[in-house]
Amino acid sequence: MKPESFDIIFERACERKGGEAAVESLLAKPLSSDQLRAIADDRYLAELTRKVFQSGFVWRVVDQKWPDFEELFWGFDIEKLLMMPDDMLERKASDPKIIRHLKKVWSIRDNALMIRDVQLREGSFAEFVANWPEDNIIGLWAYLKKQGSRLGGNTGPYALRAIGKDTFLMTRDVEGYFRAMKIIDGSATSQKSQKAIQSFFNQLRESSGRSLTELSRILAFGVGDNHVQALTDMAH
Repeated sequence: MKPESFDIIFERACERKGGEAAVESLLAKPLSSDQLRAIADDRYLAELTRKVFQSGFVWRVVDQKWPDFEELFWGFDIEKLLMMPDDMLERKASDPKIIRHLKKVWSIRDNALMIRDVQLREGSFAEFVANWPEDNIIGLWAYLKKQGSRLGGNTGPYALRAIGKDTFLMTRDVEGYFRAMKIIDGSATSQKSQKAIQSFFNQLRESSGRSLTELSRILAFGVGDNHVQALTDMAH
């Protein structure tokens, strides 16, 4: 099956969402490389942690408790977290002010270590993320999954999107589109499927001049049983 053009995909989204102006109002643009570099590494760790805790849980509850997370983990200060002994980590994991999940709390220190390893090579984690090419964003997903803790599946990509890194998301609607168009079969997380999806988005980005962030949302707007509010929330 021949891949659809951006014009066809965009037109379908406009028909479902009430016109071009309505679609454009729902789109968010990613940050520039310079803007990504300006973000402190503790904020990267904070967002990775937030998405780890939101995975499989009610996002609103995590957001409500987030100020306590920030306080309990010293604003995600990487130096302090790396010096935290196991017994202190376990005590923090039992604090009722946060979501008590030992394995997820353990991932905070593990991911701080990942960031420290990158800092030693690249100067900062922000520089590393900013320099990663969007035409191989699945490579960054794979890095976070392999080198980080609990960052596989959609957790890493959602964290990148929340931070502002240009990335597409494999939501149910987007995955359904790729299956319907015969671009993937079998597991959507296989290397073969992800390379096919990345290639599709690369071609779409080149032909449209749009970011991956915009393209994946435009694609999602045109398929499935999605709701505007839910999709808007995914950008935050």
